[in-house]
Amino acid sequence: MTTHRTPFRLVAAIAAGTAAALVMAGCSSGGTASTSSSSSSSKPVDGGSLTYAIANDPITLNPTGTGAGNDTLAITRQLVDSLLWQDPSDGSLKPWLATKYSANADATAFTFDLRSGVTFSDGTAFDATAVKDTFDDIASAGASSTAAAYFSGYEGTKVVDDDTVEVDFGAPNAAFPNATSSVALGIVAPTTTETPFEDRADGKAVIGTGPFTLQSYTKNTSTILTKRKDYDWGPAARGGSGAAHLSKVTFQVVPEASVRTGSLQSGQLDAISSVQPSDVDTLQAQYDLVTRANPGQVFGLTFNQKRPIVSDLAVRKAIAQAVDPKAVRDTSLNDLFKVANSVLGSTTPGYADTSSGSAAYDPAAAKKALDAAGWEKGSDGIRSKDGTKLQLKLVWITNFGPNQTSLELIQQELGKVGVGVTLESGTVPQYLANLTSGDWDLSWDNSSRADGDVLRSKFSSSGAQSIGASDKTLDALFTKELSQSSASDRSATFGEIQQRIASQVDFVPVHELTSIIAPATDVHGIVFGADTRLDQLTGAWKDAS
Repeated sequence: MTTHRTPFRLVAAIAAGTAAALVMAGCSSGGTASTSSSSSSSKPVDGGSLTYAIANDPITLNPTGTGAGNDTLAITRQLVDSLLWQDPSDGSLKPWLATKYSANADATAFTFDLRSGVTFSDGTAFDATAVKDTFDDIASAGASSTAAAYFSGYEGTKVVDDDTVEVDFGAPNAAFPNATSSVALGIVAPTTTETPFEDRADGKAVIGTGPFTLQSYTKNTSTILTKRKDYDWGPAARGGSGAAHLSKVTFQVVPEASVRTGSLQSGQLDAISSVQPSDVDTLQAQYDLVTRANPGQVFGLTFNQKRPIVSDLAVRKAIAQAVDPKAVRDTSLNDLFKVANSVLGSTTPGYADTSSGSAAYDPAAAKKALDAAGWEKGSDGIRSKDGTKLQLKLVWITNFGPNQTSLELIQQELGKVGVGVTLESGTVPQYLANLTSGDWDLSWDNSSRADGDVLRSKFSSSGAQSIGASDKTLDALFTKELSQSSASDRSATFGEIQQRIASQVDFVPVHELTSIIAPATDVHGIVFGADTRLDQLTGAWKDAS
């Protein structure tokens, strides 16, 4: 534990109040966020059951465990609450289990004043010790926890009194308050942290303060949750802070997108997640889809600058000029998915349009640049230089259907300027293994998080997934944003970071990811959180039968 640093109130301190109304929009709006499943003005109905289809088994119901991404988080978000709530309308942090927070001058110490009167579902009181135990548990879990990166430099959590904690770091970590709004940092009861980390996957030991509790979990089949009647501490800014309307929620595992769609249409399901772009035209004619663009890093091409060919800025710029993002979007997706104009998505706090400083689509200029750099076309159309062919390996994940169509078009576009590309696909574990091996030149992926700090892991030279750019200017900017407790100051620095990535062509933005939920016509109030993952279902309800 460090010596005590006296925190003082900064602009990071959250103000209580009502959040701005969330934007309502239909699917024909070209990707504008729709946050509710219906514009019905009917009064919410208490009671009833909701069957919600997910594509994958959650794998684990431990909020901080490594599960199946969004499908896991949709469930665990219902079981645990967080210290802060991030407002989807503007990315600001609002009270939840913490009524306010403050940071010291260099963003190494954060003090949270906690809400009183909150209990875990086993009746245990929520207090500062539970927060300390939760954070210590995550730090101890290390790589086993999806939240480990948030605790880099963690020196400990100090219980000031029952309703106050101070979290200390050995280096600036201004990203931490944002992280406390995530599911992975959801606060759990002492009985949970006393249970070995590896024994929590089935959810029996997961006790939270959330609006639902676990009734049953059947692997590869379903997870059933029941309403907690005494819940009364949801974030006031979100509205509907009391108990859920629904009595029961069943998360049904339905792997095939076509089966999810057909089951919704036949009335067997009340809502489906992971709607594929190919099904949008059919579904939007029948249902009010819930859509929102994901924050964080957009889909695009990342260069492994530890490899000699793509360490050359001239080659990276030529590749960027050869790819037509709009053509890729129009071919594999629809206008719900925005053409990207920055490495960050438009719903990310601190997003900045960098298109004016980027290498625009211009295949003729790409050919001239490669000619000037000494890359000569061979008889097979692929360029070479000093005996080395301009043949690149591109690795990608198979977890999003349109990826293959997008990459096959990009492969064709690059081939036209003399750049050969070999596509190597795989599941998430296979993709991560490929990245770790270093045997790749380009990667195609995205990363969803409602904080520009999401870029640090990849584009900082010290990041966990560093691309090897060794850019001192960029490193200094990441160090700067981590020391800024002011949200506006961090946003300005994130603008500089995006501009630097664009000018050095460390990344080629192609399209944003949009998440889509289709609820039945009698289902209302399903919304996305700021991270564009299913928010708590406290406001969801069904028409009376």
